[in-house]
Amino acid sequence: MDPSLIVTTAYGTLSTWFLSHGVRVLSIILFAAVADMLVRASLLRKRLLPVLDNIPQPKYKNIIGEAHKKRIRTVVKALKDALSALIWGVAVVTALPEFGFNLAPILAGLGLAGLAVGMAAKDLLTDFISGLFIIIEGEYNIGDKVKIAGVTGKVAAISLRRTVLEGSNGSVLIVPNREIKLIKRFAGRNKPAA
Repeated sequence: MDPSLIVTTAYGTLSTWFLSHGVRVLSIILFAAVADMLVRASLLRKRLLPVLDNIPQPKYKNIIGEAHKKRIRTVVKALKDALSALIWGVAVVTALPEFGFNLAPILAGLGLAGLAVGMAAKDLLTDFISGLFIIIEGEYNIGDKVKIAGVTGKVAAISLRRTVLEGSNGSVLIVPNREIKLIKRFAGRNKPAA
């Protein structure tokens, strides 16, 4: 077979695919990127923190304001991460049919496998629910020194799934939120993480 015929056929096939499917895939990626940027821009701490200036008692403004800032910082980070994952997950599922994947049998199979996945994901769901309550109730915030699940350290990050602590020796400790039964917050003012 003639190599130039192979190249011409491949080029024709690729250009046809790109004109019919590639443009849609690029549109999906562009839409997801813009949506992700809009979510991140709308959840900037600079826009949310001025609300704290309306605290009524000036005497307690610094203490209350710092606690609110930590909670807002924690909630904003978790919300940005969750929304970003949702946007990109929807984009991937939307783009799969453009590559020839038929989602109907996959989704039907997931319906049957959903029960097994649900049982396996019990711990993950427990992590999410525990993380949601930790964040909403402000049990601890980024920058606090805590002892959780028998581990002591400074809270570096909190997500719905896990809490990341920095140990005193520089080690990074990751604790699933389902393991957190008892929380000990150490007294003292900690500088908030940037």
